[in-house]
Amino acid sequence: MRKVRFIKSTSLTLLVALLIIVGGVWGLRTWYHNSLRPVSSSLATSYFTVKTGTSVHDMGVNLQKDGLIRSSKAFETYVRSNEFNNKLQAGTYVINPSMSTAEIVRKMVVGDVAKNLITILPGKRLSEIKQAFKKSGYTDAEINDAFNPANYAGHPALTSLPKGASLEGYLYPDSFQKQSDTPAGTIVRESLDEMNKYLTVDITSGFAKQGLSVYQGVTLASIVAAESDDPAYQPTVAQVFLSRLNQNMALGSDVTAFYASSLAGQKNSVDIESPYNTRIHTGLPPGPIGNFTSSALKSVVSPSNTNYLFFVAGDDKKIHFSRTAAEHEQAIAQFCSAACH
Repeated sequence: MRKVRFIKSTSLTLLVALLIIVGGVWGLRTWYHNSLRPVSSSLATSYFTVKTGTSVHDMGVNLQKDGLIRSSKAFETYVRSNEFNNKLQAGTYVINPSMSTAEIVRKMVVGDVAKNLITILPGKRLSEIKQAFKKSGYTDAEINDAFNPANYAGHPALTSLPKGASLEGYLYPDSFQKQSDTPAGTIVRESLDEMNKYLTVDITSGFAKQGLSVYQGVTLASIVAAESDDPAYQPTVAQVFLSRLNQNMALGSDVTAFYASSLAGQKNSVDIESPYNTRIHTGLPPGPIGNFTSSALKSVVSPSNTNYLFFVAGDDKKIHFSRTAAEHEQAIAQFCSAACH
């Protein structure tokens, strides 16, 4: 009798376990398929930019944050299960919430990028932005006129721009609609309008608290962004540079030397003689070295509460911070078997 009861009890336990497993699998499949459905029936278009090198995970997170998909995890699962992870193409796409995840992925696989846009990417030098305008069909004469700061005299984003300075660092990255008859200057002005949105009173007063003018703050933000485009690292990178400035130490930033090399039309060198090379000159360079997003501005105003003086971007794609030169040398030896800066 006990044996029969044991068998019945065991069978019942197994049946319950099986039902739980089946129910779990069914629930997971239901969640997955529902998560691939469109967010809504809205046809309001959004422009979504995929930068070269962006991971599938980051694409999903950004799409969900923009309200274009239901789940970043479902997006990533769909992409990887269909072996699309190495087929998604960089570019700016027109997407709306009525599109399913499958439709969005298909756009990115075939490279169905927006045709009526010009995109100013972050971390780009003025010379690179001009090339983007040229690829969009503008002539050299149109570009040179559009990038002349004198055409935007009185623009609130440029009140801090020194006389004779270029627009380097002031063209905020975004995608802008372009028709066949849109003047290049219209897009530049729209980019400056975007920049002005982020040069808030909190930001400019925050620069002052750090002992920086607005132009100096923008310059430092451009260096921070060139060193790392990851908002998680930027506040600590800014802390290192601000500490070095306060201690009259050279910033020691390779990216400023590379910018100087670019200006001179030379290969990247950390030894180039230039006021932009903070490896050999103390203080900030004469001006910004590229554009950036708002996270870099915020990092200069609100740096990390740390006391590092060194950092190195390792082969592991992580930034390693140190307080002393000895620790820094150890980090280089440990994390730099290829090329680091």
